[in-house]
Amino acid sequence: MFFKSKKVIGLDIGTSSIKLAEMDFSGKGAQLLSFGFAPTPPNAVSGGEITDIASVGMAVQALVAEVNSKRKNIATAMWGTAVIVKKITIPKMDKKLIRDQIRFEAEQYIPFDINNISLAHHILTNSSSPDTMDILLIAAQNELVTQYTQVIEVTGLNCGVLDVSGFALANAFELNYGKLHGEVVGILNFGASITNFVVIQSGEVIFCRDIPVGGANYTNEIHKTMGVTIPEAEALKLSAVSKREVPDDVHAVISATNEAVTEEIRSSLDFLSATTNGLTLNRCFYTGGSSATSGLVETVSRVTGIPMEPFNPFIKVKANPKKFSQEYLDQISSFAGVVTGLALREVGDES
Repeated sequence: MFFKSKKVIGLDIGTSSIKLAEMDFSGKGAQLLSFGFAPTPPNAVSGGEITDIASVGMAVQALVAEVNSKRKNIATAMWGTAVIVKKITIPKMDKKLIRDQIRFEAEQYIPFDINNISLAHHILTNSSSPDTMDILLIAAQNELVTQYTQVIEVTGLNCGVLDVSGFALANAFELNYGKLHGEVVGILNFGASITNFVVIQSGEVIFCRDIPVGGANYTNEIHKTMGVTIPEAEALKLSAVSKREVPDDVHAVISATNEAVTEEIRSSLDFLSATTNGLTLNRCFYTGGSSATSGLVETVSRVTGIPMEPFNPFIKVKANPKKFSQEYLDQISSFAGVVTGLALREVGDES
């Protein structure tokens, strides 16, 4: 799965930052060749939708130049409410017939106009009965697909792979932790405006959802509660994360927001349990820039009863010590889960 030749640049476009990574592969494993990180142009990405294609494209182009990449293909990932991943069960049938059946199923399950979406599917190996097939149905609005491909066009490169952020996380997880047969594990990637939530059972993605909570919730609550500007609220939040002295009200807002964010996560866990015959997680890995928020991970673990562990995308990835210090890898590990998963892809991979 990982040791293939049609290499890509992994590109993760987030609300607050853009990450780029290049990986190389050999019989000895994966090696990090380059990593780039830049702020997303202000107000250019909202909820996964790219509202300023030109400025994001130029920012990506600058990152590619910064790392001096010679590769011509990019693997990037969509996320947000315009992307839906849903597990469905259909009667067992020849694989050649599935595509037509999937379109019929999508009309029932996907709340978008069927004529304006791009569809893909993945057949799960463990179905609930010998007469049925469990399938992950992936749907994205065509407008969103166009936004991401147009950003790549601005750079003058090719869109070799268009993935979903949750699947990229799972790809990076498999490389570093293996398939974990017999275990059900979750991954929570706490971003600026969205938390990617992925559930993997014995090495196979069975659930993928983008929860509309993230670091911006904390900033907005500090802004509203304390009557400060958004930039001031962001500065107070980051000061609290860095353990610098801030007013007690800031800690109170962060604590209350932790509870609200956790409720959203618990709601998704309840939905998972209701749709998978009571399936529960053995443990959950966490990552993302907002995972450093004071008390967040502890609150999620306390409320859900699920053990939480940090997700390290570099456990089995070697890096040239002359180019990347261990300290630097530790600094970027919370931001690198999705982009390393994308950098593991190859042109021609199915989404």
